[in-house]
Order: sequence, then C-alpha cells, then structure tokens
Amino acid sequence: MEAPEERIIRRLHKIEGQVRGLERMVEQHRACDEVLIQVLAARAALDRVAAEIIGTHVEECLTSQPPEKARESIARILRLTGHVA
Repeated sequence: MEAPEERIIRRLHKIEGQVRGLERMVEQHRACDEVLIQVLAARAALDRVAAEIIGTHVEECLTSQPPEKARESIARILRLTGHVA
C-alpha cells in the first residue's frame, strides 16, 4: 500500500508535468481556451493534493494525539481551509 507522502509526491510530479505542458502551450501561442482548460485542470489537481494533505493530517490528529491537542489541530486546519477554498 502506498504511503500518503508517496501519493502526494506522485501527484505533485504529475502536476509539475502539467505546468511544464502549460509553459510549452504558451510558448507555442496556443489558443486561450486550450490553455485555460489546462490551467483549470492543474488547479483542480492541486486542490486534490490539498484535500489529500488535509485528510491525512486530520486522520493523524484523530489517531495519534490526545483529544484536546487533536481539537486544536483540527481547528487550525479548518481555519486554513478557508484560505485554500
């Protein structure tokens, strides 16, 4: 089974490839709508990475920390997700 960090890194490598592809598209003067579609796809992929990071952190908080510390960590995550969304 793949560890959370490995999944996240694998996804980030894919996103890196998407961004490099975007760079080539801009250099090739591709149509705006084509570029925008790929930008939105890369952004959605980053959102999925953020969700994976949040989910992993919440799971760790709930399983490995005392209840009070877990509540503090989860509250901090909820504040941060307001910035992510």
